[in-house]
Amino acid sequence: MNLIENIQLELTRARTVLGYYNEIPQGAFGAIMIKREIAAAEKAIAEQDVAAMIISLASLKNIE
Repeated sequence: MNLIENIQLELTRARTVLGYYNEIPQGAFGAIMIKREIAAAEKAIAEQDVAAMIISLASLKNIE
C-alpha cells in the first residue's frame, strides 16, 4: 500500500469517527479538530506535497 492509499484509508476512518463526534453534544471541539486534520490531508494530496502527506498520515492515525 502506498502513501496516498494509506491516507485515503485513514481519511475514511477519520470521517467515520467525525460522525460519532457530531452525534454527541460535547463533541463539537473534537469534530472541529478532526475536520481540520481532514482538510490538511486533502490539501496535501491535492498539492502532491509528500512531506505534508506524511505529517497528515501520522495525525490522522492519532484520531480516536
